[in-house]
Amino acid sequence: MIRYAVVICSAALLSACGGAVPERQRPLGTPTPIDRPAAATPAPRPTLSAKGLESVMGKDMGTLVRMFGQPRLDVIEVQGRKLQFSGRACILDAYLYPDGKNGAEIVTHVDARRSDGAEVDRAQCVNALMAR
Repeated sequence: MIRYAVVICSAALLSACGGAVPERQRPLGTPTPIDRPAAATPAPRPTLSAKGLESVMGKDMGTLVRMFGQPRLDVIEVQGRKLQFSGRACILDAYLYPDGKNGAEIVTHVDARRSDGAEVDRAQCVNALMAR
């Protein structure tokens, strides 16, 4: 008799541990009508012109060092490298990635800004850094 009581109590305790299964929840928000007009496409991002950047685009690290001096920052990334050059007029970030031909890292993109973070023309920044 005691044995049956222990089995029944154990079964009751174990069933309490399982918890309740939640009912299926309603989806959040309201359903979207089928005849709803398509959302307007976002405005295209302005493309940055490479005009005036011929002296840096496609160049390797050695060429950049000869042009601008030692970089202020040299950040080695997983697949590329970022070199930062600075002068009184601006800060230039040059991004170098393997070119795919012989694996040499070359400049594929540049950003330019003032020391306060405001954007400046990239070609003018390159010219200012070369003139110093």
